[in-house]
Amino acid sequence: MEPVYSSVIAFARCVFALQGLRFTVNGAENVPADGGAVMAINHTGYMDFTYAGLAARPAGRVIRFMAKEQVFRHPVSGPLMRGMRHIPVDRDAGAASYRAAVQALKAGEIVGVFPEATISRSFELKEFKTGAVRMAAAAGVPLLPMVIWGSQRVWTKDHPKRLGRTRTPIILSVGKAIPVNRKDAPEVALHALRAAMTELLHAAQDAYPPLTGDDLKFLPARLGGAAPTPEQAQQLDLAESAARAARRAARGSA
Repeated sequence: MEPVYSSVIAFARCVFALQGLRFTVNGAENVPADGGAVMAINHTGYMDFTYAGLAARPAGRVIRFMAKEQVFRHPVSGPLMRGMRHIPVDRDAGAASYRAAVQALKAGEIVGVFPEATISRSFELKEFKTGAVRMAAAAGVPLLPMVIWGSQRVWTKDHPKRLGRTRTPIILSVGKAIPVNRKDAPEVALHALRAAMTELLHAAQDAYPPLTGDDLKFLPARLGGAAPTPEQAQQLDLAESAARAARRAARGSA
């Protein structure tokens, strides 16, 4: 029994109910009842980490997410994140975060990772980082592919948040565990992970209620939506990174 995590889950479920969010969970039986695993999740909205944990509940599991170290310094979120034993990620000291994640995996935890690192503006899968695969290999645990679809309609980049009673459908789909062979190059498991997540994502998109009108902005261009293409999204990401770097430089010279 984890009092902090249990309390946060109960609060979150009340919020979801007030919002009228309608969750469909597919593949919950693929979440192991015990033992470590790296849950790799696509990233289309700011609330993804709060929704992903719902897929682990039928198995009686909780997920330890890797999150930005700044969140742990916040006076409100910090104590909660530490109480839920999530893992802080300091980009200037990534080795420590990696070791903490591997230790948690070896201890039998499910560690949640967003291999795209940042939200996908195109709502397609971006390029994956290799961290999820390397952690799974080091800890001797499998990868657990998962996708979320619909969360972008609640709150995502470049669009106003919609945290009221929207009755938004959200699909959570978990695929079968992917074993990771330490002797293989990371790209082997990464390719298998991406293929599995692509299949899950396309199936979720096909099953989702049709989007029309203004909601077409939440649909990938590939499906006839008004979201940026992956190429356009990449340019927006680059411009955002450049602006962030410029702000850091300005603060450093002040």
